[in-house]
Amino acid sequence: MNQIADNWKDYEVIDTGNKEKLERWNNIILRRPDPVCIWPIEDERPWTKADAVYHRSKSGGGQWEMKKPLKEFWTIGYRGLRFKISPTGFKHTGLFPEQAANWDFMMDTIEASRLDEIRILNLFAYTGGATMACAKAGASEVVHVDAAKGMVQWAKENMELSHLDNKKIRFIVEDCLKFVKREQRRGRTYHGIVMDPPSYGRGPKQELWKLEDQLFELISECMKILDKDALFFIVNCYTTGFSISTLEQTLKHSIQKEFGGNIECGENLLPVSKDNGVLPCGIFGRWTR
Repeated sequence: MNQIADNWKDYEVIDTGNKEKLERWNNIILRRPDPVCIWPIEDERPWTKADAVYHRSKSGGGQWEMKKPLKEFWTIGYRGLRFKISPTGFKHTGLFPEQAANWDFMMDTIEASRLDEIRILNLFAYTGGATMACAKAGASEVVHVDAAKGMVQWAKENMELSHLDNKKIRFIVEDCLKFVKREQRRGRTYHGIVMDPPSYGRGPKQELWKLEDQLFELISECMKILDKDALFFIVNCYTTGFSISTLEQTLKHSIQKEFGGNIECGENLLPVSKDNGVLPCGIFGRWTR
């Protein structure tokens, strides 16, 4: 089951091709690399209107070429939320818009729930799209965990932009697996867990993370803090070569084996305006009761 993030107004994929994508972020047009877009560009004219272009370096990384002066950051909105957008040296902008489909699911699930209290854990939480969505929907507490201090600070800015300062959001800078194990010792449980683990990375103390080696352990440890009245468990994955079937089997052999329930897996997609096509943006796996 694929899911498409097609409720955006402030964001748009205009066109794709030649391993690039042309996007509108509010009124700013960016041209960025995207290795899945292996087909040719059919009409170059829209691409010449880009306000900034990201050029990869042969030695790794890359840099932005500004076609006109841009502010250091600007904002875009989604379902009453606001997010800070800023082109970074690693081509990212501070938001993955395809994740809006997961935000919709979580917001709708939380709003429809009859539970008196809903605690949500967001692991590898980046700048907090899922954190803000769950808080906005009425979660009684959202715990936001990421190893990068700068990303957690960015998430706090998104909280302020979205006027969620009055919500109970805990921001934690820590290795995610270590945090989960500490929550086990505390006897804490959560009604929803969402994670967006990187393919490869290091924690605050240079702890090594490799998805295929550690994902099953992480899911298994998270199961120990999943509440008996849990609503959902969501895993996102951008790792090349890590297939939908692999993720589905991982969830079946862990959380479904223990708790029963339903598993849904598929691609995260964004609509492309040029040809009414879609842009693949990684995969997701979702467990529900």
